[in-house]
Amino acid sequence: MLLGIDLGTSSVKALLLDTNGTVVREATCAYAVQAPQPGWAETDPEQWWNAVAIAVKNAVKNPQDVQAIALSGQMHGVVLTDSEGTPLRPAILWADTRSSEMLREYNALDSQLRSKLANPIAAGMAGASLLWLRQYEPETYAKARWVLQPKDWLRLRLTGKVAAEPSDASGTLLYDVVSDCWALDVIAALKLRCDWLPELLPSSSSIAGNLTSEASAHLGLIVNTPVIAGAADTAAAALGNGSIEPGTVQLTVGSAAQIITPRLQPIVDPYGRTHLYRAALPHQWYTLAAIQNAGLALEWVKGVLGYSWKQVYAEAFAVPPGCAGLTFLPYLTGDRTPHLDPHARGAWVGLGLHHTRAHMMRAALEGVAFSLKQGLEAIIATDVTVTQLRLAGGGTLEPVWQQLLADVLQVPLYTTTIAAASARGAAILAGIGIGVFQDAIATQTTMSVTTPNNPDSSLEAAWQRYQSLYPSLHQWHHLSQQPD
Repeated sequence: MLLGIDLGTSSVKALLLDTNGTVVREATCAYAVQAPQPGWAETDPEQWWNAVAIAVKNAVKNPQDVQAIALSGQMHGVVLTDSEGTPLRPAILWADTRSSEMLREYNALDSQLRSKLANPIAAGMAGASLLWLRQYEPETYAKARWVLQPKDWLRLRLTGKVAAEPSDASGTLLYDVVSDCWALDVIAALKLRCDWLPELLPSSSSIAGNLTSEASAHLGLIVNTPVIAGAADTAAAALGNGSIEPGTVQLTVGSAAQIITPRLQPIVDPYGRTHLYRAALPHQWYTLAAIQNAGLALEWVKGVLGYSWKQVYAEAFAVPPGCAGLTFLPYLTGDRTPHLDPHARGAWVGLGLHHTRAHMMRAALEGVAFSLKQGLEAIIATDVTVTQLRLAGGGTLEPVWQQLLADVLQVPLYTTTIAAASARGAAILAGIGIGVFQDAIATQTTMSVTTPNNPDSSLEAAWQRYQSLYPSLHQWHHLSQQPD
């Protein structure tokens, strides 16, 4: 058996995969994201550690069955630790926008240096967060021995060994994506430290370490179980869902959403709207449209309006398309694709006395779907033809939500039975790492298809309103965040 652990933004998943590629059991455990100031997003890594133990113990009934472990995890975060791996402060997460003012240092780089990053410059990525830490928490910055991505910190806790791997490293704005190494000249130009960057290991083809006695006791697993490096959550999800061949386009909806397409060559977006990262397998890359507010925004709206998900599906989808003129912008934590604006903020626009909370919830669902449509258009602009879209992630399982997505995107949506694709991808990497699998394994799963309805005039009008609102509110977003 192979154990995949996916360290997400708001929960961790543990998945047990047999050597035929069949999911045996999976479990999850949630934790909180803290926002001590507006625009901040943090989590105490000890919460991850405790949640991992709960999820693993619920997924694994016979510890001796686990032959190897591999990890996947949320991208872009920063965990600063001392030499023993103890965190010096809460982890800064991908949704954190405090570093937006530091982006000017990236934008001032020579164009040749910036081109090595092969990515748009965005707040919440590790390099920008480190610039913020250097300026505003200099003592912690100076004291740190290691700077780690979330799942790399978890692997350190499991094995006692420090390492990174390309798929996560390529999302830090500290990595030369084309040359496939840390961008030491960029780091020097930014006057950031390079002594705290870990050694890079292959995502799948080597054992990063073995489970320590402390970790084995904490998780209830066998000491010295091999631990494989693993991959970033999106790269692992593509592997777990079987979306690794060029021409495949995959949509994953969780707290954020990602639309990805595999590449055999590192093709940089000339428009600067999409990202280019290393894939989980060697000599592969993928283009990504990053939608920062998906499930994150919907969970917030659901909570504010006092809904359960059962009520959402019963009431919000009873509202006709277009929500009687009401539009929702989901930019609660800023936006990446396509606007790359950390100052963007959410709004309901067009509220009237005739609107109910059901209209507000339906508008939020449509707003997230429209944001995904903008991301898909950005992917298409990188010379990709989309004939179908494969859905992954637990945020796309409800049939009425799938139909709304199909109607907005106007492409057939193929839904697999794999809800925990990132954790499954991590388990596959564990199998590759110990030689159980020679390469990526076929995804044995049935797929259902959701065919889009003919374009609806009310939904099309809502889409046009949505597109017009960001440019109209752009100046207000920035002015509203200036100090009085």
